[in-house]
Amino acid sequence: MKQLTGLDATFLYMETPSSFGHVSGLGIYRRPDDPDYQPYEAFKAQIESRLHLLDPFRRRLVEVPMGLDHPYWINDPDFDIDFHVRHIAIPPPGDREQLGAQVARIIGRPMDRSKPLWEAYVMEGLADDDFAVLTKIHHATVDGASGVELLTMLLDTDPDGDEVPADTGAWKAEQVPTDLELLSRTAGSYFRRPARLARVQLNAIQQMAEITRNKGLEKMVANARRQTPWGRSSDNGDTTPSVTGPATPFNRSITPHRRLAMRTVPLADIKQLKTKAGATVNDVVMAICAGALRQYLLHHDALPEEPLQAMVPISIRTGQEADRWTNRVSSLVAALPTNVEDPLDRIDAMRQAMEQAKEQFELIPADALVDLANFSSPALATQAARLASSLHIGDQANPPVNVVVSNVPGPRQPLYAAGAQLQHYYPVSTIAEGMGLNITVHSYLNELDFGLVACRELVPDLEYLIDLHMEEVDILFKALKIRRKRAK
Repeated sequence: MKQLTGLDATFLYMETPSSFGHVSGLGIYRRPDDPDYQPYEAFKAQIESRLHLLDPFRRRLVEVPMGLDHPYWINDPDFDIDFHVRHIAIPPPGDREQLGAQVARIIGRPMDRSKPLWEAYVMEGLADDDFAVLTKIHHATVDGASGVELLTMLLDTDPDGDEVPADTGAWKAEQVPTDLELLSRTAGSYFRRPARLARVQLNAIQQMAEITRNKGLEKMVANARRQTPWGRSSDNGDTTPSVTGPATPFNRSITPHRRLAMRTVPLADIKQLKTKAGATVNDVVMAICAGALRQYLLHHDALPEEPLQAMVPISIRTGQEADRWTNRVSSLVAALPTNVEDPLDRIDAMRQAMEQAKEQFELIPADALVDLANFSSPALATQAARLASSLHIGDQANPPVNVVVSNVPGPRQPLYAAGAQLQHYYPVSTIAEGMGLNITVHSYLNELDFGLVACRELVPDLEYLIDLHMEEVDILFKALKIRRKRAK
């Protein structure tokens, strides 16, 4: 029995009837040369053979009465893999849009908190006789980095199968604790809380002191002074994010309904662009998103004068964590140069914006903020999320940020599920009240897989938006006057 951290639990508290805390990934697999191959049975057996390695798959939530403290994980005494692995079919012709529509319906449903918080859907009927697997797992269990680790543990690097470590029998089912037992634990936690909070605060002060020594107080003050409203350029030419983002059609109250759009770009293309532009791969990806959003908003006669604000998740994992299955993530906010017309100027503005956002991020002790989340009130956090949803706060004020843009590095070697090779891994992330669009990019092998998730009502033409991302790649090649290197 283990208590969730404050950050892990936050992804539970944010849930409302229209906002969900789960994240997903959609793998496209090529069948092996075996006429008797059955994707559902094969994938289910793949999971069963590794359950002793995948702790998140067999633990369930136990919530403290009245939300007095953060919930606990226990080893589920009633675990049933047939509940979690499901088998469905896509109707002919099994194209990308049909697959996206089916996935959108699945991710628009909350998860059953009385069961371990994951589901897997094996989907047959795709074109070329491929099949897909949608894995849906709650963010309270994993972040982006640990999700990639979970994926690599679940799959094989050898088409004939990897050698799996033997099950030592260490996992034991646990009885669901009574309310009295949970309240007793809560009382003990409250008794220790002042001392724990004092240690966290002291650690935060020490980290701030270290940052001040490393960065210099003068630089910290200069960084604060140059923050100008709406992210406009200040006197020294810098562009910094605003306190809030401008209004857009997708920054309103969301519904439970979702859309998903997927595309793939060769990683070699992005590397060509970043080398010629003198930027990073992430700068180019962000600039592609900025250009596509600019064109989308122009098309809808809704382009703000100010740049959009992007939340960019940042992993703060050190590799020394005692528990790999927990969230170690923070975020920075960067101005997306949607107000810059020239594509080359847009890359340069994006590079500067990311540099400044990283400087601001480094001035805040991210570890300390994560630790302080342990002392939040579960009941208050849950009620605040529900109140914001019921009052449609997203319709009343400009959002803190306009869109999440995430670039997740994935495996560079081929992966297999019971002999079926993984062809693509499309990220399927989440949206929140007032922020109805998420853009996530996941690298696998030599490609970047783009996954856009949006509120169905706020972005009815999501396919058009992702097509604009692909067009933006062509625009950058033309602007930089280079030709694509064709794959051999």
